[in-house]
Amino acid sequence: MPETEPSDTRTFEVRVPDRGYWKEQICCQYACPVGTDARGYVRAIAAGDYRRAYRIARGPNPLASMCGRVCGAPCEAACRRGKIDAPVSIRALKRFACGEHGPESPRFKEDETTAGFGGMEDLDCGGPEEMAALARESVRGRFVPAAGEPVAIVGSGPAGLAAGHDLALLGFRPTIFEWEPVPAGMLHLGVPSYRLPRDLIRREIAVIEALGVDIRCGMKVGRDVGFDDLLREFAAVLIAVGAKRSRKLAIPGAEGAGVLGGVDFLRSVALGEPVSMGRKVVVIGGGSVAFDVSRTAIRHEEVDVSRMAMRQEGVREVSLCCLESLREMPADPVEIREGEEEGVRRFNRVGPVEILLDGEGHVREVVFQRVLSVFDESGRFSPRYDPGERLVLPADTVILAIGQTMDLSFLPPGRDGVALTERGLLQVDRETLSTTNPKVFVAGDAAHGTRLMIDAIASGKKAARSIYRYVTGRDLVPGEVEAHRVLDRFGREAGYESAPRLPVPAAPVDERMGRMDHPVETGYGRADASAEASRCLDCGVNTIFDSERCILCGGCADVCPTLCLKLVSIEELSLPPGTRKTLCDGDPGEKWSAIIKDEDRCIRCANCERRCPVEAITMERYTFREEWRCP
Repeated sequence: MPETEPSDTRTFEVRVPDRGYWKEQICCQYACPVGTDARGYVRAIAAGDYRRAYRIARGPNPLASMCGRVCGAPCEAACRRGKIDAPVSIRALKRFACGEHGPESPRFKEDETTAGFGGMEDLDCGGPEEMAALARESVRGRFVPAAGEPVAIVGSGPAGLAAGHDLALLGFRPTIFEWEPVPAGMLHLGVPSYRLPRDLIRREIAVIEALGVDIRCGMKVGRDVGFDDLLREFAAVLIAVGAKRSRKLAIPGAEGAGVLGGVDFLRSVALGEPVSMGRKVVVIGGGSVAFDVSRTAIRHEEVDVSRMAMRQEGVREVSLCCLESLREMPADPVEIREGEEEGVRRFNRVGPVEILLDGEGHVREVVFQRVLSVFDESGRFSPRYDPGERLVLPADTVILAIGQTMDLSFLPPGRDGVALTERGLLQVDRETLSTTNPKVFVAGDAAHGTRLMIDAIASGKKAARSIYRYVTGRDLVPGEVEAHRVLDRFGREAGYESAPRLPVPAAPVDERMGRMDHPVETGYGRADASAEASRCLDCGVNTIFDSERCILCGGCADVCPTLCLKLVSIEELSLPPGTRKTLCDGDPGEKWSAIIKDEDRCIRCANCERRCPVEAITMERYTFREEWRCP
């Protein structure tokens, strides 16, 4: 960025490109916890190569189809296009690619599962054994497989499933113990079916099972099998339990009848269990779970309590109340908008003071006070209130969606050498994800607290590698496959630089409110997917300058539509120590010039390459991916 010093001399803070620089330019891939080449599959969609797009999306991510529906999409938040107008709709494009060639594809058959793992050229829908063989073939030669040692995984959420997937590919026999009657953890029990179809969960998990992962539902560690039994019978144990307990609220009346926990409510609805709901529901919280709860509650029209056609009147009013302002709310803006379309009433900047109960101990009203601010000057959570301004909402049901905690009750009293921190959390080595018992590892929420689904997947994969090292005694080291390729005829789609972001199509409100499992987002068709994918700036493409050919004519800067190039004297550059001497070829006294580039402005139009009269500029594509191998 340009800086102005007290004198008239201008200096520009610059960075000389190195290996790390090229990686960071591909912002979407660099931001993804598992390193998914989002740019790669987005550009493949733009080119109409949907099979390749799915292969790229599925390579590092065994739950790519589910991520295409509900991922928090850090790639999208990092997208450089967002600095120009709006980021590319990366998550929706992943869903499109998975719908064309993944478990969502019309060619997918229940008894012929699809699998994929990086680099499979012939990926398409097929039988489970065939696809498992392709998955194993894709990693053949990278490491010496384990000898089939059994590994126990406690929890079948995204961390447990990702760990089981990779452990199977590494040569182990993973067994997942899930105490719920269904697999997938909070993906099944916490994400409403209108966002994540249950048949999609079943199909994607079938892929993992086809690789040899044994998932045992209804098996509660500590009840049906002892933790000490796992330590005795398995070569390693991975704790991958999620945060499934709702946090309580320490205000008067919070223990009254009609006060429910958010994740408890979602679990009951997901399993078809009876939930007694009133006509006036107040949801406390401002995150994604709060909106899942609110939108599920507003769909909750009837419950058969006694299996005897006993019906109750539908919910008529759902109010969501949170501390944050609209801009501060952690929920995704799309969720907020869709919730309002469906009738959720939103009250911002209010904090609960008391839940008033009637004579029988049931919820009657909720009292709130006005919030002046949520965060202090340093950005820490420290709400301030105006006790004189109150809001009272009538309610007969209150649902708390203010956070979740873990249940570690399955650990025995002595915890078998697994130590806890002062806060009651598992003591974990952040590098290896091992505990104080070298045989026990941790992944997901249990390792790092509640984060995004993709963070849990990355954690599960990391734990699998650590277990490989522990059990086999062999190391696994990361290796990066990099490539620089000159693009002879680089071109872009017409009008890509001004194309607006296409909203993800959604079902009409009256249609999607008809039943609990009616999908809200309907997804892009091929034409819209191609148009949205064409907005990608293709940040892996770089302008490379040949200083031996450059004649300093400035033509490249003249034709740049975004003014991202600038010709300056080297004296105007603020450089790291020693760099000036290197750039000046050992003669810093000579007058040298430099071309500097603002990457945030560059739209990869290639005008500079075409304008250069001496062919000193080339457009070159840089790609990288991570491969773990035995040294």
